[in-house]
Amino acid sequence: MKLYNLKDNSQVVDFETAVKTGLGKNQGLFFPKQVSPLENIGRLLELDSHQRNFEILRPFVNENISDDQLKQIIDRTFAFPAKLASVNKRQYCLELFHGPTLAFKDFGANFMANCLQSFADTKPITILTATSGDTGAAVAHAFHGLSNIRVVILFPKGKISELQQKMFTTLGDNIHTVAVEGTFDDCQTLVKQSFDDNEFVKAIGLNSANSINISRLLAQVCYYFDAVSQLPEEKRKELVVAVPSGNFGNLCAGIIAKTLGLPIKRFIASTNLNDTVPRYLQNGEWSPKQTVATISNAMDVSKPNNWPRIEYLMDSNQFDRNSLSGCAVNEEQTADTVRELYNQGYTSEPHAAVAYRGLQDSLQPNEAGIFLGTAHPAKFKSTVEEILDIEIPLPKELAECSVKQDLSATLKPDFETLKSHIMKLK
Repeated sequence: MKLYNLKDNSQVVDFETAVKTGLGKNQGLFFPKQVSPLENIGRLLELDSHQRNFEILRPFVNENISDDQLKQIIDRTFAFPAKLASVNKRQYCLELFHGPTLAFKDFGANFMANCLQSFADTKPITILTATSGDTGAAVAHAFHGLSNIRVVILFPKGKISELQQKMFTTLGDNIHTVAVEGTFDDCQTLVKQSFDDNEFVKAIGLNSANSINISRLLAQVCYYFDAVSQLPEEKRKELVVAVPSGNFGNLCAGIIAKTLGLPIKRFIASTNLNDTVPRYLQNGEWSPKQTVATISNAMDVSKPNNWPRIEYLMDSNQFDRNSLSGCAVNEEQTADTVRELYNQGYTSEPHAAVAYRGLQDSLQPNEAGIFLGTAHPAKFKSTVEEILDIEIPLPKELAECSVKQDLSATLKPDFETLKSHIMKLK
């Protein structure tokens, strides 16, 4: 399958080139011109997860990855489950935090790392990525120790949870972390400026592991099929999915799944106070505001990078924009919703609570709903404990890194400063 630069359609690449390049010319995103529906979705939903993922992913990658290679990549990538947990009779949480860093981004980061290894290119690569929370840990663990790959992770200083931070700032070796004195949007700007410097790109073999990388996105499509396959058949006809949304890669993956034929009636894009998309869906005006810090910090994004892909699917009539609504949830509502879920016997965290709030406020009597649980509650231990007045035990993955030294450098949000820093790294 060919992938097009959404800002410059004259740039057409294969999957391997898109994965290695990350961003296209003029900071354009790579995306297929047409997402062709899969045949016999009912049969697909009856397959085991790895067989189904093979059939979902094969059309996107078969020009560069053999069937045997793809099966091996799938076995390594999807070594942990996406579990559908019942919260009540009509609402379910898709738990995406059973991987090595306890967050949904483990799926995409591992798929990208395994794809790059399968391309067997010995040229050194520098992965530069920005994180508002969970991307950093997932990317760091997926690429840690891989030869010829150096990883640089930017994160907004003081604006992510301590435990989130420790999961990727304590590894060392080929993993380098930078605390940027600014917001996540500042971090994203630095990544884009890096890709605009062609000499810099060539000098270090620059790539990105954000959800702007098409490989990350494709892996995430698969767990939407996992969710529906675990849902009782009678509840699949009127299914609504609420997605906690920051950079909008997760929602984009869900919309791709629907475009492939997965029976999802509609989506809810649930954001925190950084509500650029809900306002846009309501009034048609794209007007990002200054990013606001919230307790659902992984979604503190005012200029979501993946929105152009969703816009393209709507503009090309592959996805009905009437099947998407937006919901913005404030801090008090988020905390109240964590309590509401706990009172139903389900311990959650702020990001999933934002999604559940959007679902709860929108779900009709004839509909069933799924909201995405993107991180383990222990990753936001202090916040959840304060809201619920309980103690959450640390899973071993977090306990082990919590006592290690943070190895991050601290830099101002200045491109030349960052460039100089990266060039000096070993």
